[in-house]
Amino acid sequence: GGHFGGFGGFGGSSRGRSQRVNKGQNLRVKVKLNLAEVAKGAEKKIKVKKYVSCSSCGGSGAKDGSFSSCSTCHGTGQVTRVSNTFLGQMQTTTVCPNCGGEGKIIVNKCPSCYGEGIVQGEEVITINIPAGVAEGMQLSVGGKGNAARRGGVNGDLIVLIEEEEHKELIRDDNDLIYNLYLNFPDIALGTTVEIPTIDGKVKVKIDSGTQPEKILRLRGKGLPDINGYGKGD
Repeated sequence: GGHFGGFGGFGGSSRGRSQRVNKGQNLRVKVKLNLAEVAKGAEKKIKVKKYVSCSSCGGSGAKDGSFSSCSTCHGTGQVTRVSNTFLGQMQTTTVCPNCGGEGKIIVNKCPSCYGEGIVQGEEVITINIPAGVAEGMQLSVGGKGNAARRGGVNGDLIVLIEEEEHKELIRDDNDLIYNLYLNFPDIALGTTVEIPTIDGKVKVKIDSGTQPEKILRLRGKGLPDINGYGKGD
């Protein structure tokens, strides 16, 4: 029998205190990649404007770090109301309206951030983009979004991939298509041509009597699969 352990302390020691933790808003950016960057993966440095933790008060929102316990909820962040209904007395617990569920009140608000704990700022963020991404994909970078009010959890950075079209190669999932135009004598007699790939030009032999619309496949010369399942052609 599979025995699950480690769940003994669920809420046992918290005595019903569940102060709200503020979450910063997610931030969205667009990143443009060319085909070579899609093939190899890329490191992109971008500067983003966003909310950052206030340096004057260390993100607490309090001028000198002084808080008092909220008198409405006695520091629990929750208020319980008892109302009489036809089913008898009903107890409802809601977020304390006085402190917004934080359980504490700032004594003196920080003048730099007006007690919010965050200010408008900017940050240079390095994004490591894996090989094989495609137009419209979204990547998430944890904790690099907006800072949260009064020392909560940062939001995430959502990266939307935009792909620049290649002037010669057409992308079809992980395969790359190149349209080769040949004159009739070359098709009839056969020839050797240079084909563009992501890694540079490749010489390809065209046999005599090759029919138009014929597809020649160069194995593994396409794009890597984002999940690591080999390469396209």
